[in-house]
Amino acid sequence: MEERREEAPAEVLRDEAKQAGEIRARWAWAEPAVWTDRMLTALEQGVKGGVWYSLWDKSSALRTLAAGFERVRSNKGAAGVDHVTTVKFEERLGENLTRLEAELRDGRYRPQPVKRVWIPKPGSAEKRPLGIPTVRDRVVQTALRATLEPIFEREFAEHSYGFRPGRGCKDALRRVESLLKGGHTWVVDADLRKYFDSIPHEALMERVRSRVGDGRVLALVEGFLKQGILEDLELWEPEEGTPQGAVISPLLSNLYLDPLDHAMAAAGVEMVRYADDFVLLCRSEADASAALERVRQWTAQAGLTLHPEKTRIVDARLRGGFDFLGYHFERGMRWPRKKSIAKFRDSIRAKTRRSNGHSLRDIVTEVNLTLRGWYGYFKHSHRTTFPRLDGWVRRRLRGILRKRMKRPGMSKAGDHYIWPNAFFDRQGLFSLKAAHAGERQSLPR
Repeated sequence: MEERREEAPAEVLRDEAKQAGEIRARWAWAEPAVWTDRMLTALEQGVKGGVWYSLWDKSSALRTLAAGFERVRSNKGAAGVDHVTTVKFEERLGENLTRLEAELRDGRYRPQPVKRVWIPKPGSAEKRPLGIPTVRDRVVQTALRATLEPIFEREFAEHSYGFRPGRGCKDALRRVESLLKGGHTWVVDADLRKYFDSIPHEALMERVRSRVGDGRVLALVEGFLKQGILEDLELWEPEEGTPQGAVISPLLSNLYLDPLDHAMAAAGVEMVRYADDFVLLCRSEADASAALERVRQWTAQAGLTLHPEKTRIVDARLRGGFDFLGYHFERGMRWPRKKSIAKFRDSIRAKTRRSNGHSLRDIVTEVNLTLRGWYGYFKHSHRTTFPRLDGWVRRRLRGILRKRMKRPGMSKAGDHYIWPNAFFDRQGLFSLKAAHAGERQSLPR
């Protein structure tokens, strides 16, 4: 007689389904091609020894690579050293992904060199390096990041905001504002010199090994760290650092600074960090000095360097203040820092050249894209920020109209009678001042 299998009660099944649904909701951003409900449950409950094995089959699976390409395509980006764009890669997508899967499975995959370019720093004569991996390597890195990110994200500190799911600059700025209002007005404005280019490879790999035990995954991470760099037709292999522009770099950079985050928290120091940009907010100058000394000791042990000129202690209640994530904080107020204003003006200048051949309506439409985007980020600035920028934008537009009337020079004092502010309102020009005033009126009293 066949043995009868005892079935689980319906209530138990419903409870398990509910629990799985709640876990999935908490990790909604995790890539489902990698992170099944069972894996997410193990993630929350913890795995034996805290180390994850058997990750290679997930990170190298065809479905994970396909999901990786979708993200790479949505992020767009330039072609690498092989000149293959996302559009060209997609033309033979199935074949390209199948080849990648086979190379990873057979151990034949090797990252191609990263194309290094130098891009301007806003408001500065300096330039910073940007690495552009090939599309195929970006796909593999995206699949690798999708596999590793939840493992490390689970333990990242609360006050870390950069390149993390569900967090961003505005969250970090709100935290800074809250701490300043709460009396943490002595600020350590820290600057890590060439952080992304100076992370020690072996020390970083130790951090990865603390949670990942799959040898092939570890070899792939190390392969990307040692990925060749092609610059000015010369190929060289980095001995330290992780290139800015690589998909895996933000995760690795956060991982390397995570012990600093927890060390500051354990010492009772209020820290707000966005990638390599961070501030320490204290209640007294003595506390700020002690916090800075702790950071100096930690960075020295970690093989990093604080910039001697850019790292300083300031009293945010006095003139001078400090910059953080595009804003300048000073005397209980904040407004865009000088470099943010310079970047804004450069963007508007590019759209309002006096020789612009488009209609005024079309020009205003393009200018509005910059104005609305800029306001969306800087709308919490002090109210005096907006009128002068509105006036500057209108002068740029008057200069175009003046040239079309064959009048020499830029906008003159009397031009606002010919083209008053109301004229530009009728053209649909977005007003920073009006938007700010409207937002203030809508706030609950």
